[in-house]
Amino acid sequence: PEGDEINMCEAMDRLFQKFEDQGIEKGKSDTLKEQLKVKLGTLSRPLEKQLTNTSLEKLNELTLNIFNVTSEEDVLRIIN
Repeated sequence: PEGDEINMCEAMDRLFQKFEDQGIEKGKSDTLKEQLKVKLGTLSRPLEKQLTNTSLEKLNELTLNIFNVTSEEDVLRIIN
């Protein structure tokens, strides 16, 4: 039936965009974790996990405020 037809090109484009977005988020999250380890010395496992699950929007906000971060509490205030 026509209502159930899927444009495969459009579906593949959406799938590739989703994978690309996830890759950008993971890369940004990994980079921020490394920067925060340098700045703070270490990161707790709960904070590392929370950073992994944080939205790209919040990761961008943390990136802009990285010079103001002096503790894990500062990080949590920015991403929550």
